[in-house]
Amino acid sequence: MTKRGASDSARWQELTESVREMGQYTTRAEAERVTRIVLSALGGHVTGDERVALAQALPREAGRVIASQIPATHPLTAREFVESIATRIEGATPATARWDVSSVLSTLAETIGTTLTTRILAQLPPGYALLFGRAELATTA
Repeated sequence: MTKRGASDSARWQELTESVREMGQYTTRAEAERVTRIVLSALGGHVTGDERVALAQALPREAGRVIASQIPATHPLTAREFVESIATRIEGATPATARWDVSSVLSTLAETIGTTLTTRILAQLPPGYALLFGRAELATTA
C-alpha cells in the first residue's frame, strides 16, 4: 500500500508539474492550486461512466477532486465554465482564467488519452474542445 501511495503521490506531482510547465506558472504550488480549482469545476460537469473512467485514469488525489463533486444541474457553456473559474481564482480575469483552464485541461487530455478525452467532450456542450487543446470539430448527422 505504501508503494502505491508513493506512486500516486509521484503521479500527482508529475501532473501538477506538467500543468506548471504548460501554464508557465512560477511555482508548483500555484499550478497545484489552479489544477484543484479546474478539476473541481470539471468534476461537476462530467457524469456517469466517463466520470468514473476519468477519476480512475488520474492520480488518486486528482480522482478524489473529480469524484467528490456534486453533479451540476445546469451544464455550463465553455465560456460560462471559464467565467466560473475566474470567480474562484483571486485576481483572475476571464482571459487569465481561460489560460488556467486550458493549461489544466490540455495537460489532462495528454494524461488521459484521446479516447477518454473524446468521450468527455461528447458529454460537454460545444466549445470545450479548444480548452482541452483540440480543434472543435463539427459533427455531421
